[in-house]
Amino acid sequence: MNYQCIISGRVQGVFYRASIQMMAAKAGYSGYVKNLPDGDVEVCVTVDEQHTLEQFLDILKTGSKYSQVDNISTQPIETGCNQGFIIRY
Repeated sequence: MNYQCIISGRVQGVFYRASIQMMAAKAGYSGYVKNLPDGDVEVCVTVDEQHTLEQFLDILKTGSKYSQVDNISTQPIETGCNQGFIIRY
C-alpha cells in the first residue's frame, strides 16, 4: 500500500526531512519527504507486511530533536514510491 502523509507543526528548518530520510531508509521504507510552501511536510511511503504504516507513523512523530509534530493526516494513494527513501526539493 502507498500513502501520502501531511505533517504539520514545527517541521521545517529543524532537520525534520533529514531525520525522516535517515530513519526511514534505515528501516527499509521506500518513498520521499519534501517541504511544502505552506510550512507543512509531505511524505509518500510504500508499506508492506514487514514495514507497517503504524511503525512508519512512529518515525514521523519522532522527527528530529528540534521538531514538534502537531498533526499527521494520512491517505492512501495509487502511485507507488521509488526504491529507497529520498529527500525531494
